[in-house]
Parts: sequence; C-alpha cells; structure tokens
Amino acid sequence: MIAFGPVPSRRLGRSLGINNIPPKVCTYSCVYCQVGRTKTMQVERRWFYPPEEILKDVRKKVERARQFEEPIDYLSFVPDGEPFLDINLGREIESLRSLGVKIAVITNASLIWRDDVKEELAKVDWVSLKVDSTRGDVWHRINRPHRTLSLSSIMDGMVEFARIFKGKLVTETMLIEGVNDGDDHVRKIADFLARLRPARAYVSIPTRPPAEKWVRPPGEEVINRAYHILDKSVDHVEYLIGYEGNAFACTGNVTEDLLAITSVHPMREEAVSRFLEKANDDWTTVRRLIAQGIFMEIEHEGRKFYMRKIASKKD
Repeated sequence: MIAFGPVPSRRLGRSLGINNIPPKVCTYSCVYCQVGRTKTMQVERRWFYPPEEILKDVRKKVERARQFEEPIDYLSFVPDGEPFLDINLGREIESLRSLGVKIAVITNASLIWRDDVKEELAKVDWVSLKVDSTRGDVWHRINRPHRTLSLSSIMDGMVEFARIFKGKLVTETMLIEGVNDGDDHVRKIADFLARLRPARAYVSIPTRPPAEKWVRPPGEEVINRAYHILDKSVDHVEYLIGYEGNAFACTGNVTEDLLAITSVHPMREEAVSRFLEKANDDWTTVRRLIAQGIFMEIEHEGRKFYMRKIASKKD
C-alpha cells in the first residue's frame, strides 16, 4: 500500500500520504523517528516501485476519498525513509500533476546537495526541510547520518535550493531534551534559518513513540525560549507540538486503511476509536491484527499508540 489517508496534518491540513520508500530505507537513523531505527542505510538513489504503480495507487485513493467526500489539500511524499532515495521521484511528481492536487515533499534534506534532487524538488508546491542542528557532533547524535554524508554540503545545498524555489518553503527543527535545546545551539540554527528565509520555521518536539527510549521533549520553558530565539531571525515561527487530531479518513476498507496509515503515522487510541466509529467497525479488527502479529500497541508519555509492525511490511 503506497498511498494512505487522507490524514490530518498540522502543517498541510488534509494530506494524502505517499509512501514511496520501503521500510526502513533511509540516509538517516534519527533517534526520534516514529517508525523506528533505519534497517538499510544508503545514499545511492535507486528504483523501488514503478512510477506507474504509484500513480495508479494514488489515483485510486484520490477517487475513493472524493467518493466518500473526504477533502484532500495536498498529495504528500512522506515515506518510511528519505523520499529522494527514489530515483523515479521526479517522474512521479510530474505524473501526479494530472490529479489536480497540490504536491508536498517532507525531506530530511540529506541529498539536497545533489543537482538532480534540487531540480526535482523545485517542481513541487510545498517543501519541508529538516534542520535539527548546524553542529556536526549534534547532527551525528540526533540524525545518525550515513557515514558518507557531509553536514556542510547539506547546508550549502539548502541555501542554494532556497534561492531557486518558487513554492512554499518551511523548515522543521526537532528539539530533544539535553541535546540540541540549549540557547547557544538554537541561536546557531536561527542564524542559518535566516539565510534560508523560510515561509515558516516550525519548532517541534517528539509527540509519538521515538526510535530510542531515552528521547524526551524539552520542558515548556525551554521550548518557549527556543521559539523566541528563532523568532528574532525568522519572520514566521510556529510551534509544531500539538496533537494533529483524530480526523483520519476511512475510504472503504478498514483493515487496508489502518495498516496504510499506521505504516508511517502511529495513531493515538482515541484516533483509532474515532476511525473505527466512522467506518462502522469496532476494536475486533484491531485485536485481530494484533493477534496476527502485524499490528502493535505502544505506550508513550502515558498514552496508547497503535502502529503497523515494520517487520510485517512488504518491500
């Protein structure tokens, strides 16, 4: 299942997700990643799915969403790994234009130093770049990049891309308690973001179960201080720390929709309840999926989350 949703997004409204990378192939293995540690670290772009298959699956989801009167604001590439590892991403973006919905890409920016990546990324309407640190040691501790990557090259690539991009550019900085939340560190991030001049600079914290159990969000005072530091250098700063809501769409097949959504987007217990109610189903479906070993329940910060087991996904 390549397309999932529509799901509620704190940045994009109602987003139909596109999972164009199999689990878990990435250039990073971020300590806070909601889908767990990276299984395959790589930086070489390669073929994963036929572009025709992605277009077919997304078109099917769009048509079903419209049939159920579920609005879609963006088609969003937000996969299990870095979307630009897909060598066909440029072709996929072009083919999806036929569906008449704006296109977004959420990328960790690790490959933006490549000219082909900048060229393909410039074709979309909305782009989010990850900027968790401008210091190499902190970058390594949080994002755990592939050994061949260079932070300075990535930062230079982001600056070059910001100069040519005509769409809406935003950044996201994930704050981790005791790692990148110090005032001096945040000031360095602010100085760099001033060069990018994003439409929005989002300050986020881990709100879903992270890859590493030691990861914790900073306290409210620290988050607020970071906000004000960034606000001095960037025109528009926003918190990305609230719950996105429970308005997950059901497009006809409860099991398929649940598995597709939770492949990349763990759902809170109340969101699953709301989803099942909307689909005229009950928790029997969830219990069956857990018994089959393809669904799991996780506790994080006193809340229950449900997600699809990575080991059960098909490449």
